Amino acid sequence: MAIRSVRTPDYSDLDLDFLAHPTTGDIVRKTGVDAIKRSVRNLVLTNFYDRPFRSYIGSNAQKILFDNINPLTAGFLKDAIDEVIRNYEPRVKIVQISVNTSPDNNGYDATVSFIILNTSQPVVISLFLERVR
Repeated sequence: MAIRSVRTPDYSDLDLDFLAHPTTGDIVRKTGVDAIKRSVRNLVLTNFYDRPFRSYIGSNAQKILFDNINPLTAGFLKDAIDEVIRNYEPRVKIVQISVNTSPDNNGYDATVSFIILNTSQPVVISLFLERVR
């Protein structure tokens, strides 16, 4: 009887800070949970038409941030974040998204909680969304 082992996928991505590895001098890679966190963060912060040849990818959160700061706009942001993650990040299952207004800081506190597929550990990302001048 053959023994089958279940292989857990090792996700990897480039670190967009483009820091050099101290030993090899190559660009540092993000792996595992850090790679998926970076991917989710990038999707949320990407506007439509930011990516050449894939202009349809994005949440358009930056455009929504120019609306008045109120709970209705927070709901629009929540829906935009939910939609972009569900459509373009197949490795995660969303548990909860909360967007709270922060009028004193002129922005929104967003928290995205998700589970990476084939794992049971929840992952939480906190973002502060503010207008880019």
